[in-house]
Amino acid sequence: MTTTPTIGFDAVVAEPTGSRLDDWWARTLRTPLRMKLWYWGGPLAVTLLASVLRLWDLANPHSLVFDETFYVKDAWTLLHLGYEGSWPDKADLSFNDGNTNIYGTAPSFVAHPPLGKWIIALGLAAYGAGNSFGWRVSTAVVGILAVVVLMLITRKLFRSTLLAVIAGFLMAIDGHAIVMSRVAILDNSVMFFALLAFGCILLDRDWHATRLAARVAELRDKGGEPAWGPALWWRPWLIAAGILCGLCAGVKWTGLYFLAFFAIYTVIVDAVARRRVGLPFWITGSILKQAPATFVVMVPVALVSYVATWAGWIFTKGGYDRSWATTVGKPWSGAFAWVPHWVQNLWHYQTEMYNYSINLHVPHPYQANPLTWLFMIRPTSMYYEGTVYGQNGCTSSACSSAITSVGNPLIWWAAAAAVFYLLYRLVRYREWRVGLILLGVAAGYLPWLLYINRTVFQFYTIAFEPYLILALTFVIALILGKRSDAAWRRKRGILTVTVYLVITAAVSVFFYSIWTAQQVPFWFWQLHIWLPSWR
Repeated sequence: MTTTPTIGFDAVVAEPTGSRLDDWWARTLRTPLRMKLWYWGGPLAVTLLASVLRLWDLANPHSLVFDETFYVKDAWTLLHLGYEGSWPDKADLSFNDGNTNIYGTAPSFVAHPPLGKWIIALGLAAYGAGNSFGWRVSTAVVGILAVVVLMLITRKLFRSTLLAVIAGFLMAIDGHAIVMSRVAILDNSVMFFALLAFGCILLDRDWHATRLAARVAELRDKGGEPAWGPALWWRPWLIAAGILCGLCAGVKWTGLYFLAFFAIYTVIVDAVARRRVGLPFWITGSILKQAPATFVVMVPVALVSYVATWAGWIFTKGGYDRSWATTVGKPWSGAFAWVPHWVQNLWHYQTEMYNYSINLHVPHPYQANPLTWLFMIRPTSMYYEGTVYGQNGCTSSACSSAITSVGNPLIWWAAAAAVFYLLYRLVRYREWRVGLILLGVAAGYLPWLLYINRTVFQFYTIAFEPYLILALTFVIALILGKRSDAAWRRKRGILTVTVYLVITAAVSVFFYSIWTAQQVPFWFWQLHIWLPSWR
């Protein structure tokens, strides 16, 4: 029988064990005042760092970059019309110059639901469409909050403030996370809602196990031996996860994948919990009793929250396909004649969005095959401007300003290696933390392997980057070691992790200019092209 090794995730904040290293850590962290300062100060410092890296010079460049041309303008018309309106040809130049009210009231077909654009619209409402800081500030705030949520999840998962700070620090300084927080596109919001849902699944795991054990014990105290076990219908964290997955799908439909993966995982966790409390038919009970309850708890609320994201389209009359059933199309008849026309119209719109999405095969110079995503072979260039001496302040013979969604290589490649190690570890030891982390990676990544011939991009990986960071944090915890390890082993682990974090931070400083459109000499930009495919 294989024994699962004990991992001290709170290793470096251990109680003293007699060694000089443990005594030093105890003196440093175990006094009440210092513990409070560390418990709050460490995460606050990381949050401040993430805020500075995402908000500093956010208005640069003052031009719509990459897919901002769609989402910022859509957000502006949502704010004024309640639906995405149309724009004249070559509207970007006028929009950049502050002529932002040149949209028309005719509807525009859009390929994604509206919630992500409503989030962008919050910044436009606060700062106006003429201010490029306002275009991006909502996305930046989402990115900052994601770092905070990741630290909370890490603290719950590993029971260690130190590991929470390390995970948050890695997310805060990674270039891919920084770029996706500084460009007003949708995927950062997909990541955020999915991460919140993941946190709810983590909380439900303990909640469900405790209440299942209590309910089974209650039934046994009454003299019965429950063969299948009870079905728990009141699952507040699952309800919250369903709502959040619906909101995630309201940004992009990829949120539905997270809903499916999280629901299946919940059924598996329930089966394991039933076996632990000694139910004889734990598999049957999980599938036939709890699984239907889980479906009812999660899926309907996800559907309701998804439909709610279309409120602007529902409560106005000018949106695309809003009057389809009574104009272009044909109202449903027979058994479905009672369905309100707005529901028929919305359903038809969803079918058009689906047909557009699955048939998107237009070549793009920065498209990236999902099979290469973990290796960061083809990062997306969001913006590039080349200048010569004397132009726009260029003081070199040639200068470059770039926004490239390339991650910090020392974080990204190490995290990818950690995922492969965790796959091995899951097979070998079947640790629940490993399974949960890999669940997040799988939900955000595996569905894209069905679309390897479709036009897709490396920047989609932001949806599962937090779980890559968690995988890397798990390995860092192993390197730091257990409380029972020898002092030399602990010292070596702490030194290794410290050196890694310092060098990684230095790499982020080196790459920061090409994540934020800072003007640099062309030769300096070239130093960042570590792979030919990064051009």
